[in-house]
Amino acid sequence: MATLIGARRLVVKIGSALLVDRSTGRLRSDWLASLAADVARIRARGTQVVLVSSGSIALGRGVLGLPKGELALEQSQAAASVGQIRLARAYEEVLQPHDIVTGQVLVTLEDSSDRRRYLNSRATLEMLLSLGVVPIVNENDTVATDEIRYGDNDRLAAQVAVTVGADRLVLLSDVDGFYSGNPNIDPNATRFDQIDTITPEIEAMAGDGVSGLSKGGMITKLMAARVATDAGCAMCITLGSPLNPLTTLENGAASTWFSAQVDPQAARKRWIAAMKTRGDVIVDGGAEKALAEGKSLLPAGVTAITGKFGRGDAVAILSASGKRLGMGLVRYTAQEARQIMGRKSAEIEALLGYKGRAALVHRDDMVI
Repeated sequence: MATLIGARRLVVKIGSALLVDRSTGRLRSDWLASLAADVARIRARGTQVVLVSSGSIALGRGVLGLPKGELALEQSQAAASVGQIRLARAYEEVLQPHDIVTGQVLVTLEDSSDRRRYLNSRATLEMLLSLGVVPIVNENDTVATDEIRYGDNDRLAAQVAVTVGADRLVLLSDVDGFYSGNPNIDPNATRFDQIDTITPEIEAMAGDGVSGLSKGGMITKLMAARVATDAGCAMCITLGSPLNPLTTLENGAASTWFSAQVDPQAARKRWIAAMKTRGDVIVDGGAEKALAEGKSLLPAGVTAITGKFGRGDAVAILSASGKRLGMGLVRYTAQEARQIMGRKSAEIEALLGYKGRAALVHRDDMVI
């Protein structure tokens, strides 16, 4: 069974009911401080951490004095606008004493369904993590409508885990795991310690959520588990309300772990390999050697471009003799690629009018 020990990259989802006191609408500062201590301890042993946090609407509605219950779309967006500032500041204040820098990342469903936006989100998160930042990710409720929203942070957290190639995802929830039935109404419901495969029988056991602040029911957690585990990320559901919830989990708290089906990197490579290529990138001998050594493809090593493709599309990488060396997600359009091929990365800004990215195809987006 998976644990947090040895995790390379951890994503933690925090629900509104954990962050915000239901009766007062105020932040649970003591709980958040204890979570910050957990994050600092886990990072100290070499694990990178991303937090996916609800709470902006719950915080904002209290400040604005909005009524309890369902809000109109415009009310929710206004509450999110006010609450996002307070939520970001709260995380900054509790993590700063541990010398941890935070960064806010607001996303919508479009950011993962559109390949160009997906690559932008991934590049931003990767850079933040490489700089030692703990990203605080939330759905951008100030602009999101039903057509472009996730609707719950369970699935958002799973998508973030896939985006950053995490190997562990923890959903801090209002229940301590996945049960055969709703434990609040079924005294015979039993909790699973581990689920290796999400079968139709498991899916049939999923019930609705019981929290007044959280929209995510058990079915959304199963959907999150399927997304995460198929991408090589083990996922855990555990009770988030105790102080130091991650330490409590490591000390043996009740939970359910969903087993990863593959390695995260292998899953990503498999996803890329299944794509239809939109064009060819022909490289010289030096670039061919660099690719064989696991390096990214730079514009300087490209001799020709064929086809029509946009940023984020899959392209085939060919040798000078026409041999297929691999494929990958290209970071420029076909027109832009033709403008910068054969040139040094330092020249990209002068050629395109903006700085751009050094690699035409990054090694993490490539299958050789």
